Amino acid sequence: MDAASAKARGERAASEPLPAALGRNAPLVPVDSAESRALVGVIAILAFLAALCACAAELVGAASAQWQSSVEREMTIQVRPVSQRDLEADVTRVAELARAAPGVAEARAMGKHEAERLLEPWLGSGLDLGDLPVPRLVILKLDAGHGPDSDELRRRLAEVPSATLDDHGLWLARLSTMARAVVGAAVAIVILVFVATGLAVAFATRGAIAGNREVVDVLHFVGADDAFIAREFQRRFFRLGLKGGLAGGGLALLLITLCGFLLSAWRGGATRDQIEALFGAFAVGWQGYASVVAVALTASFMTGAVTRITVLRILRRLSGRLARS
Repeated sequence: MDAASAKARGERAASEPLPAALGRNAPLVPVDSAESRALVGVIAILAFLAALCACAAELVGAASAQWQSSVEREMTIQVRPVSQRDLEADVTRVAELARAAPGVAEARAMGKHEAERLLEPWLGSGLDLGDLPVPRLVILKLDAGHGPDSDELRRRLAEVPSATLDDHGLWLARLSTMARAVVGAAVAIVILVFVATGLAVAFATRGAIAGNREVVDVLHFVGADDAFIAREFQRRFFRLGLKGGLAGGGLALLLITLCGFLLSAWRGGATRDQIEALFGAFAVGWQGYASVVAVALTASFMTGAVTRITVLRILRRLSGRLARS
């Protein structure tokens, strides 16, 4: 196509009635079409997944921090039953040695029935555990400023051979690793969701340009540059992205709230305790709401940016073809 043909095409498009998109006070890109509603739905679904992952990461991180803060203020001494030794005397002696150690605020020995109840989630209730060698526990509450020296406390407890000190260091390391893995996986999923959103927006933009080709030709004929046309597309798609992002983020918050309500109504049990230990009470704090808002804004700004880049690339490619003709 040569320059004369392009000019003739522009004059022919200008002589025809302008599309409804260029009517008075009407947008260049229709926002109430079936394609636009479909794009809003796609963005809402992707934003829902991204917001859900962000909220889940925030819940897991908060629960992990709470668990670590609670466990770091405690230590546990396990006293095993040993033949030819008095278990009750060993437990009493261990508690006395722990109370005398610097950094220990309180040492509480768990009773026999209390220790047996700890096995109910795995063995069930109503069992007679009297014949089983169930270990006894001594719970140490540590001072707020500083805890005891673990090595020194172990040397003190050497007086009771059946006593074993657990400072929960290995458990805390595993918990921290698990929390970081969950948060990292959630961040990776959010990034992949945004990549998928960008691809969907790019394809939708190409379709919008193809459907409004006559409008673009008229604007070029009357002197509009590529930046103006790209800006018009960017504004409309930004609003679509914002609408979809807010809808998806709102649904994610609604689902989190519903899960919290169902968890609170669920009767006690090991499964409920494990879910609550991992996610807490499904109470989203300001960080959760901020992450949802960030997801919605990121989806909208990314939609506008991808639209602008796609429109400029297509228009420049078309201009290059016309220049070479």
